Amino acid sequence: MFIPLHDRNALKHIRRQYVTLGLIAANVIAYALASVVPEAAYELGVYGLGFIPAILLGGATLDPSLVLVPEGATYITYAFLHGSWLHIGSNMLFLWVFGDNVEDAMGHFKFLFFYLACAAAGALVHGLVAPGSQAPLIGASGAVSGVVAAYLMLHPKVRVWVLVFMRFPVPLPAFIPLLLWVGQQFVMLVIDADSNVSWGAHVGGILAGALLVLILRRPGVPLFDRSIVTPRAVEHQAVSVDVAPVGPWGQRPAPAQPKAATRDERGDPQTAAPQPVRKVTHWGR
Repeated sequence: MFIPLHDRNALKHIRRQYVTLGLIAANVIAYALASVVPEAAYELGVYGLGFIPAILLGGATLDPSLVLVPEGATYITYAFLHGSWLHIGSNMLFLWVFGDNVEDAMGHFKFLFFYLACAAAGALVHGLVAPGSQAPLIGASGAVSGVVAAYLMLHPKVRVWVLVFMRFPVPLPAFIPLLLWVGQQFVMLVIDADSNVSWGAHVGGILAGALLVLILRRPGVPLFDRSIVTPRAVEHQAVSVDVAPVGPWGQRPAPAQPKAATRDERGDPQTAAPQPVRKVTHWGR
């Protein structure tokens, strides 16, 4: 529908968005490592760190040779795995454009908690939608969806440059593209539940983000751009960031596992193949 390029929304309470930058770095490093490891190690990471609803909510058991972290930890670890450069590129672009101002409104530590809580909420709703799924869910879309929802509630009037239909850069008030995107997630969850997209993860992140911003934002930080409060101690500069737009949909082959079917944020359960190959993953937007 649209790709965000940048906004002109100066930081008011922090000098730099250290947590946002750290999360982007962590995701990029994890993706880089996953791109160079052998196939068996990649598959082990997907099953050991991905969120599998049937194990967390359906009573299934993961093969002990695939266990890397406690089961409950996968509510978080799945959000740092991605299956293609388009997958991670789109998620990190949304986080880059919108994360700094949400972090500014909450503070560093609260924003980190917020991001991880939105990731967990996305996994939970995904699991509730498909509790019997044995396919690992991976990707930061649930957490990033929470960031988008929080930005929408904080700064709906700020102009954001977006690339419309992958061709036309247009400055729009944030509420126009973000409301359209949020509405799409709820509609598609109802009418397209069997598609490759984990709409449930998006919706879970959105709901968590909209609720948590109400209680985690700094005292005095208004909602809906009702007023602009600029502390004297912080020097503000409008920042323009030119980011190359993400290209069209991309994918890479999906890893199959003889013990269980696989599925990522956009993957339907697939029959296991004797020889594992790379997962099919899309960015979920």
